[in-house]
Amino acid sequence: MTDTFRDEGARPAMSAPLAGAGWGWMLGYGILSVVLGIAAFAWPFAATLAATLVVGAFFTAAGIVSIVAGIRGRGHDGRGYAIGFGIVSLLIGLVMALEPMSGAFSLTLMVTAWLAVRGVMEIAFGTRMRRGKAMMIVLGVVNIVLAGVVLATLPFSALTLPGYILGISFLFGGVTAIASALAHRKGAPAFSAT
Repeated sequence: MTDTFRDEGARPAMSAPLAGAGWGWMLGYGILSVVLGIAAFAWPFAATLAATLVVGAFFTAAGIVSIVAGIRGRGHDGRGYAIGFGIVSLLIGLVMALEPMSGAFSLTLMVTAWLAVRGVMEIAFGTRMRRGKAMMIVLGVVNIVLAGVVLATLPFSALTLPGYILGISFLFGGVTAIASALAHRKGAPAFSAT
């Protein structure tokens, strides 16, 4: 006697997740994210402090883990680097956690440098493009102008820019989650890549 089925249709089907299952949780997450995004725009200073503290916590945790990995990782070439990187990360994290205004200022300067470098690269790349040349150059100019505006409005921008960035992230993430939840409710697979 064998365990094989004579008829292919007689095989028991694997239970597939039900279409729409859990859509309410996805919708709730999306709504909460939208609310947090709007709150970050309404109170950018508080959102900046929150963002700075979270980034500081990540730096602190990364620093501690890197130091421990360097100390415990005897015999590997990157041991000194791991300890050094860990110390720098730990110090940055502690400064951001204990002096959030300094951390917010640092975050703002990093975003400003990123905008400026990106703008220069976009202009340089745009001059070599055949199609879309004007749009790429305009994008580069816009990013450089944004970097200039942020620098010109320091220290106010340092108190609000990270909060606005957090708000944009939450807002767009929430809208995306709401759209996914509503599509999933109608039968689309949740988090489908296709």
